[in-house]
This record gives sequence, structure tokens and C-alpha cells, in this order.
Amino acid sequence: MSDLTHFNAAGEAHMVDVGGKAVTHRVAVTEGRIRMQPETLRLIMQGGHKKGDVLGIARVAGIMGAKRTPDLVPLCHPLALTKVEIDLEPRPQENDVYCRARVETRGQTGVEMEALCAVQVALLTIYDMCKAVDRGMEILDVRLLEKAGGKSGHWRRNG
Repeated sequence: MSDLTHFNAAGEAHMVDVGGKAVTHRVAVTEGRIRMQPETLRLIMQGGHKKGDVLGIARVAGIMGAKRTPDLVPLCHPLALTKVEIDLEPRPQENDVYCRARVETRGQTGVEMEALCAVQVALLTIYDMCKAVDRGMEILDVRLLEKAGGKSGHWRRNG
């Protein structure tokens, strides 16, 4: 278990000590999508959903999700986020809404979990707002695209 940082030598879960790490600019970019029936996507795009502006509410929910990550993922450090950007793009050719999140901070640990949580919460909000008309929606392809900052440096997904 020595390669898994959230376990101590005895194999017990613990919060990683980041106190000795340098404060650097940290960035993470993630993506995901929610696939739905064409009629559901049309409702979202036309703004005719009876619950209101689905994408606007999902954007705010994604930002809130990033900010609340340590409340949801037990061993995450609370971070002072300096930027959370959520882009939501309806894609009629795919019958989905694509979500991309960019999260930034200046700190001693990365923001990958916050960016992943932001995408998930934004997409879950779309599901919640549209489930009355389409329970078969699917959240797909949530993943880290890029991270920068810290000792491990810059990483970008290939392909």
C-alpha cells in the first residue's frame, strides 16, 4: 500500500500531510457529458423547461460542487479555490450536453478532485431537473483532461 498516499504504513486511511509542499498555482481541467433523448435536449436548448434555465442552474451547481468537494470526499483537503469555470455545451448531433470544468488555486495540493466533482454535480443537476421527462439519461466519460502545478508538474491526457 506504500504507493497509495491515503494509507499509512499500517494500511490505515489518513489525510495526506501537505504541510511541507510548496505553494504553487494548481490547475485541473475535467470533462463529462450527459446523453438524453432528443426531445429532452430540445427542451433544455429552447429554455422551455418548467423548472427554468437548466444549464444556468447546472453551471452554478458545478461551481458549488467544486467548493464542497471536501464535504463529499472524506480525505480531500479544504482548499481556497481561486477560479471555477464551468462550460456546458448542448450537442444536438450527439444528443448530449458536454461539460468542461477548469478549477484553479494557489496551494499545496492539486484541484483534480474539485474539478471532477464540479463536472459530476453539474451533470447530476441536469439529470435532476430533467428526470421527469427522461429517466434514461446517462452520465458518461467523466475524466481528468489536464493538471498542472506542484511537484509532479504538468500532465495532459493523450487522445
